[in-house]
Amino acid sequence: MAVLEAQARDLEMLKGMDRLRRLIPRDGFDFSSNDYLGLAASDELRDDVELALARGVPVGSGGSRLLRGNQEEHEALEAEAPAFFGCEASLFFSSGFAANATLLSTLPQSGDRIFVDELIHASCHEGVKLSRATAERVHHNNAQAFAEAIDRWRQGGGSGRAWIVVESLYSMDGDRAPLADLLQIAERNDGVLIIDEAHATGVFGPQGRGLAAPYEGLEHVITVRTCGKALGCEGALVCGARLVRDFLINRGRGFIFSTAPSPLMAAAVRASLRLIGLEDRRERLHQLMAYGQEKLAPLGATKSGSQILPVIVGADRETMRLAARIQAAGFDVRGIRPPTVPQGTSRLRISLTLNIDKAAIDALCVAIRDARR
Repeated sequence: MAVLEAQARDLEMLKGMDRLRRLIPRDGFDFSSNDYLGLAASDELRDDVELALARGVPVGSGGSRLLRGNQEEHEALEAEAPAFFGCEASLFFSSGFAANATLLSTLPQSGDRIFVDELIHASCHEGVKLSRATAERVHHNNAQAFAEAIDRWRQGGGSGRAWIVVESLYSMDGDRAPLADLLQIAERNDGVLIIDEAHATGVFGPQGRGLAAPYEGLEHVITVRTCGKALGCEGALVCGARLVRDFLINRGRGFIFSTAPSPLMAAAVRASLRLIGLEDRRERLHQLMAYGQEKLAPLGATKSGSQILPVIVGADRETMRLAARIQAAGFDVRGIRPPTVPQGTSRLRISLTLNIDKAAIDALCVAIRDARR
């Protein structure tokens, strides 16, 4: 189609680089999802959703939160989440992408500067693009680099607010941010530390409250709690001071002009918060993580100390060849290529969840060895 010629050329270029994405069906043992606690299809969560339907919770919201879409389940979730996580207030969004994009396009003001870890989620970069503030990418997980970047900005005349944006646990490497050091830098510069807890909520911290649990509720901290990973649901909660909530309600275009999330999903998230507070699932996952690292490390998996165990391959084509062979053997392991990860670091992203067991990990190890032959 001539009218879309530029788009067609772009797709051909991606195909030539072996980076053309396509949707493939779910199949085989789950080594790729973010359903870390196995809650998404659990009987417990299903039962709670059925009870919500029985008591009349609607599926759709019917409008934006500022119109008719503000439902009792939204209000209940936003009351229970602060009590669980330890913050003053929260605001529910339809996805982590919407939460990050709205937060970063709204809170930083003209004259401020946003300092983002270079490996931060794409949703954060989208928010930065829409922000009135300027932005700078900082070397991954390097607290000193953040401090130096802020100092350079100040010495160059920067006088606004410094915003530091990181993930507590990174989605492609499974490594942790130096949160304590970054908080000190934020406090020293009267800045704000925004912590994306997407891959830590439910997995780490007391009662599954994440790696940011020790800092939740502090003046200089805002967290984003994704509900579509370990919580097994959808949506995301922005947690922080009540002023943050009020400002997003009044100025956040991604909140104001969006249909409210499903009230039924808000009810599901409420149930999931109760479920992740129980120790059993988290303990079983941590046992599986220790076992998986022991078995997969000899095959090149990074000892990340988390449920995310990347096997760095390097070349795009070889990564996808290995992934296809492993998938054909019955294991859902996906190849990850640039621009999702840096150039030259294409990888197999192995994710450990309670949807598999130790026997499945043993079998995966055999499949990886066979795929490499």
